[in-house]
Amino acid sequence: MKIHLLRLLVLLALLSPALVPRTAAEFRGAWVASVHNLDWPSRPGLSAAEQKAELRTILNRAADLKLNAILLQVRPASDALYASRHEPWSAFLSGEQGVGPGYDPLAYAISEAHARGIALHAWVNPFRAATGSKAPPAANHVSRRHPEWIRAYAGQKWVDPGEPEARRYVLDVILDIVRRYDIDGLHIDDYFYPYPKGGADFPDGATWARHGAGSGLSKADWRRSNINRFVADMYRAVKAEKPSVKVGISPFGIWRPGVPATTEAQLDCYGQLFADSRKWLTEGWCDYLAPQLYWSCEPAKQSFPVLLKWWRAQSTAGKPIWPGIAPDRIGSSRPASEIARQIALTRAGTAQPGHIHWSMKALMRDQGGVSTLLKQEVYR
Repeated sequence: MKIHLLRLLVLLALLSPALVPRTAAEFRGAWVASVHNLDWPSRPGLSAAEQKAELRTILNRAADLKLNAILLQVRPASDALYASRHEPWSAFLSGEQGVGPGYDPLAYAISEAHARGIALHAWVNPFRAATGSKAPPAANHVSRRHPEWIRAYAGQKWVDPGEPEARRYVLDVILDIVRRYDIDGLHIDDYFYPYPKGGADFPDGATWARHGAGSGLSKADWRRSNINRFVADMYRAVKAEKPSVKVGISPFGIWRPGVPATTEAQLDCYGQLFADSRKWLTEGWCDYLAPQLYWSCEPAKQSFPVLLKWWRAQSTAGKPIWPGIAPDRIGSSRPASEIARQIALTRAGTAQPGHIHWSMKALMRDQGGVSTLLKQEVYR
């Protein structure tokens, strides 16, 4: 009798839609940006207690909406929102680079996220060295320890991806996070070579002369090869260190202007950021790709469904496409229902559905009623 009852309970568990929801495997993420205090902390100089309270409020909202992943920016500009062994504390925490907040924000975020059933992905900007602040960098900042790697461009500073030792340095920073923290994912964004400004070229002529001119590649192909090597090395190293950590990349949402044919873009990600994200997909150098598809479903020239279909077609290695969607663009010409429509499209035709909201701030303020819509309908 007990055996029959046990079998019945197992069968009910397997069949019950309440116990096995339709979207059980759906990745529901949101970015939490620290750069310029966009999402968290709300301003530099808050006390540890105030920072923790703000973070708990964000995580509570995420849990209430039934999100299951937070992508927390922990390295916005070669600095740290964690107890780094390589780099100084971020000024976005204390107001002064190198001054600690009195606790470890990443460790705290992981603990609080996991307590709510939310995965924590550590989001790293690989090559930005400074955001334009006039404040002097800390003594252990990469711009002071290795000035030979640093290039000034458009009012910011960058770690030159063409320097092999610089790429290894960034990889060491990433692996330090992976080794010491119980993160669920390691995530990098769309800043490789910097976004072009004013027609100026990235000032890496000396680096090209030392490392690229004799390679047989054009300068553009050499730059792309630098990023390709970094992405491949990062993926292999992270998976070798801790296979359970998901490696995600969030490139600009259009690979090249005119690809697919109806697409128009002012930026050539392949030709100007030197980021061949299609190759990363075909080679399998990530566990998920999150192209930033911040456009509406109409007009057709810059169409969310067209771009989503194209990106999925590039994933010949079977890696999921979890696009970035933009509740922060909800306004008079874009209703919250647009986000619901896009999420429905990400669920169709795939066994690995998912999406990531840019950013958590829009969900915190229920921009255009989007959080209410998500809670009452989309994620119910």
